[in-house]
Amino acid sequence: MARFSSVLIYDGECPYCSVAAKALEQVDDIGAISWYDESAQSFLTAQFDEPPFAMVLVDRPAKQVYAGRAAAEELAGRAGLPDLVGSLVRENYERIAHVVGLASGRGREPDDVHERYVLADDAKDCFGTLARNAVDRDIRADA
Repeated sequence: MARFSSVLIYDGECPYCSVAAKALEQVDDIGAISWYDESAQSFLTAQFDEPPFAMVLVDRPAKQVYAGRAAAEELAGRAGLPDLVGSLVRENYERIAHVVGLASGRGREPDDVHERYVLADDAKDCFGTLARNAVDRDIRADA
C-alpha cells in the first residue's frame, strides 16, 4: 500500500511551482512527483486524455483532482496557510506563473486547467503507482 493518500504533480524546474510545493513540508500525507515522471504522465493521460502542463493535486480518498490554481489553493489550505494566501494564489495564479516562466526561461506556459475534477476510474487505477513513486518533499534534484 502506498504511504501517501494524496500526490502533488508539478514541474520541479518551475520556481513558482517549487515555492508552492514548499507547503508540502506542513502536510504529511501528500507526496510529490515530477510532472515528467512516467507514472505522472500515465496518471494525467488517464485523467485528462492529454496530460495538461499544470500543477495537479490528486486526493485519492476524496476522489478529487485539483488542477492549476485550484491545486495551489487547495495545497495552501491543507498546509494551514491563511485564507488570504489561498485567495492570492487563486486570483494571481496565471500572472505569477507567466512572469516566473519568463524569468526562469521555462519557455512553456501552463495549460488553462484550473478546476476541481472527479477522479476518473482509469486514473484511480494509476494512483497506486503514482503514490509509490512519490517522494516526501521537494522533487528538485538540487533541493
